[in-house]
Amino acid sequence: MADHARDALPLPDYDHLPTGSLESRVRSLGADEVEELLAYERSHADRLPVTEVLAARLEQLRAGAVPTSGDPGALRPEQGQGRGGSPVSPATSPQPFGAPPHGTPDQRGKPKGDRT
Repeated sequence: MADHARDALPLPDYDHLPTGSLESRVRSLGADEVEELLAYERSHADRLPVTEVLAARLEQLRAGAVPTSGDPGALRPEQGQGRGGSPVSPATSPQPFGAPPHGTPDQRGKPKGDRT
């Protein structure tokens, strides 16, 4: 069942946003919207780094900061990447290498002498 409070948040797919992109994303929000996110965060996941970012932004707004457009290059996982998987292919993979000759069951290491 979908959480109505989550669907009404000012940032789409808020619960799945990477914490690192949140600081630039909340720059476009007003004080009321940041307060709404902060209340939601505290009553749900209550992640300390997230509450710190939201509280700091709320303090900035109350001190006279104005909302900006935010960082257009911020990660936006809710929009999807279009392609998934690893960018590694056989053409970009390194050449295989053998295990070191010491300590393997087939190639025992040489003794280091008498250690008495």
